[in-house]
Amino acid sequence: MRPTRRRTRLLLLAPLAAAVLAVPLGVHAASGADPGAGAEPPKPGPAGSECRTSIEGSRVVAYCHNPYPSVDLVRLHTECDRWWDVDADGEAIAVEPGRTVRLEDRCWKEIATAWVSHRPAPR
Repeated sequence: MRPTRRRTRLLLLAPLAAAVLAVPLGVHAASGADPGAGAEPPKPGPAGSECRTSIEGSRVVAYCHNPYPSVDLVRLHTECDRWWDVDADGEAIAVEPGRTVRLEDRCWKEIATAWVSHRPAPR
């Protein structure tokens, strides 16, 4: 009688063991594809300087502070109000992490607009 009891127990436990092993596989299949396949590339962290621009008459001054760990290149662009006055695009200045830079420019007469452009520094 002993072999029959052992066989009965094994026959009763076999479906239970198969169910325990199949549940994680079913959950993995339902959650999507393999973690290595179709994985999204990492999103870039925040970057760029915060700039304040002020215009007084024919002069423009911009202060740019970089609170992020990457280097930011900033350029001051000035558009003069008079048609004969030359518009200017300043040179790119590297703003190191935690640093503040001052950018300035002028026109002969009034300034129409001024803005600062950003781009990440090459590595």
